[in-house]
Amino acid sequence: MIDLKGKNAIITGASRGIGKAIATALAKEGVNLMLVSRSLKDLKKVKEDLQQYAIKIHLINEDLIHSDAPEKIIKAGAENLGALDILINNAGLAMSKKLVDTSIEEWEAHMAVNARAPFLLSTAAIPYLKKSSTAVIINIASVVGSKGYVNQGAYTASKHALMGMTKVLAQEVYAEGIRVHAISPGGVATDMLTAVKPELDTEGLISPEEIADIVVFLIKYRGNAVIDEIALHRATKPPWQ
Repeated sequence: MIDLKGKNAIITGASRGIGKAIATALAKEGVNLMLVSRSLKDLKKVKEDLQQYAIKIHLINEDLIHSDAPEKIIKAGAENLGALDILINNAGLAMSKKLVDTSIEEWEAHMAVNARAPFLLSTAAIPYLKKSSTAVIINIASVVGSKGYVNQGAYTASKHALMGMTKVLAQEVYAEGIRVHAISPGGVATDMLTAVKPELDTEGLISPEEIADIVVFLIKYRGNAVIDEIALHRATKPPWQ
């Protein structure tokens, strides 16, 4: 496995939960970071927490619901970091609502953040990633990307789209030295999960740090296996019960 010190990464949804845990794990590895979130206040707190590591940390306050945000993010990341080796598409949007009650605005917002943004971020990043010897894109998907859960229609559809895009992109850029992976967790202890499912039994939820450990493994991995997706869920109960 490779040394990540001095590598450069962009992480979306980096102000809390899984994104914050990934930022912390990569900072410990010596990776320079461009952190992305809608909340600049929360990003500044993350940056403060990571100042102990001898790395470059840049922040960009963007909302991925806007179609022009991905290009701005990649351009800013490449300019501020000097190069790009790692893209983590982590930002996500979720709600609990029956499909018949879901508005077109809510549907399109889920598609924009969960599927369109990773597509645009990835395609914008590829010209920079081609120059890296350790290029990798990791999409944080979900177990709903292969299943369907009641009251999670918009979220489920958007994650199915993300998984389809991930599988195709992985094949299209493999020959150019860019690896594309998906991590599909089910039942992670985050604010988003408890907001969407306040009645959820929280026993045995996966920690964000466990997801971050898998991210680091995938970035470092240079074996002969093709790892399209790593799917995991809590052992004690189904993810959404």
